[in-house]
Amino acid sequence: MSYNLLTKIKFSQFKKKKILVIGAGKMARQYCIALSKMKIEDVTVLSKSKGRTINLCMEFGFKPIFGGFQKKLFNIKKMDLVIVATPVNQTIPAARVALDYSQKNILIEKPGSLYSKQLLSLARQIKGQRIRVAYNRLTYPNYYKLKELIKKEGGISSCRFEITEIINKIPFPKKGFFDIHKRRGIYATSHVISIVVDLIGIPKQIYNFQRGRLSWHPSGSVFVGSGISKKGIPFSYHGDWNSSGRWGVEIMTKKNAYRMIPLEDLYVCSKGSFTWKKVPFKVSLPKVKLGVAEEIAVMLDRKLEKKIKLSTLEQAATVNEFAAKIFGYN
Repeated sequence: MSYNLLTKIKFSQFKKKKILVIGAGKMARQYCIALSKMKIEDVTVLSKSKGRTINLCMEFGFKPIFGGFQKKLFNIKKMDLVIVATPVNQTIPAARVALDYSQKNILIEKPGSLYSKQLLSLARQIKGQRIRVAYNRLTYPNYYKLKELIKKEGGISSCRFEITEIINKIPFPKKGFFDIHKRRGIYATSHVISIVVDLIGIPKQIYNFQRGRLSWHPSGSVFVGSGISKKGIPFSYHGDWNSSGRWGVEIMTKKNAYRMIPLEDLYVCSKGSFTWKKVPFKVSLPKVKLGVAEEIAVMLDRKLEKKIKLSTLEQAATVNEFAAKIFGYN
């Protein structure tokens, strides 16, 4: 079973691999933590900021290159894996430059782009290379445990998901990035939608409503809707950014209801009961951000992707399109 395979990955087998991380921010650091715990030593971090790059590399004993990918990537040898963990407006440009300089195995941080057209354009540039979008929730062990339980119980009868943002905790920059926040529904919550699409498929019909307005998010602040997927599974969703709540997914089968709230956990409510109980599952590297080491392993061993699926650029574009309907983006 895929769940057992996911929890028994031998991370030590990758220790001789050569990795390039583009970026030196918070998510780049999470990748560095994972690579360190996987015992991979030949890691280069490339970023525009000299100070941040050196500090990050000193923490893990990795090699720094600073000056930006546009100026420095041409001089970097072919790597076993390139991880693009830049700000979202630089993700596609960095991936394009990596392709131009003969890198063939590239993982780009989610959502890849705020526009599905950019993802599809990058997909058309690929000629024998491999690019995946790092929706790390799709490699969560609790998620694969859920999929295993769903299969045993005859499939999904319906789905509900929560997409509420805690807007008072958003670290707004003093300048720039406002175009990103205008499409924050894709930037911050598409990882929830990626799970939904993987489980029930894309919408066949959808009835969506946006209400309210925020100065930085004019398309709305309340998002409610329902529909039916192309697999024939009814779904509904709710998000009220003016109120409280969190990201989450609920799945119903004919026997039980399951809840990934928070997404890092799994709970079951048995038929005829009102009590939610935690479902136990194994975690291979407890001190690593869940799903990150697992998706790195899949990128380094193509055989794993036969059972543990990562998001293609085309699939990520589909997630973007679904999110755009929910949040009322043009």
